[in-house]
Amino acid sequence: MRVMRILLLSMLMLGLSACASAGGKQMSALEQAQYAYSAAIRWGDIEGAWTQVDPTWKSAHPLTDIERARYKQVQVTSYKPVASEPVGEGMALRVVEIGVVNRNTMAERSVRYQERWRFDGPSGAWVVTSGLPDFWSER
Repeated sequence: MRVMRILLLSMLMLGLSACASAGGKQMSALEQAQYAYSAAIRWGDIEGAWTQVDPTWKSAHPLTDIERARYKQVQVTSYKPVASEPVGEGMALRVVEIGVVNRNTMAERSVRYQERWRFDGPSGAWVVTSGLPDFWSER
């Protein structure tokens, strides 16, 4: 009887640990895309973040050399998700608070940015339909 309890307890512990590791490894495609996008923004990899922007949006709003230079003038100090919600089939919203320091003036400020995400069926990937964060708007 005691051996049976130990065996049962061991199997239960093994099963729970397997569930925990499987759950951690199985981030949804949206979460993976959001993580990659936020990492690119945090590390100042604007070109990397630009690859996740919706191709339709990119063709309507091409990133100019001046805009690229402006992004190089700022350093992102924090990137905190504030709220996230699905908005229908294949759409999601996420509000983030981004800490930014101007490299020239060393002035720090906080910017709220609303990411709009859409699942692109043909490519099978989530894309940002709101463009890159605007760190210069006086909203």
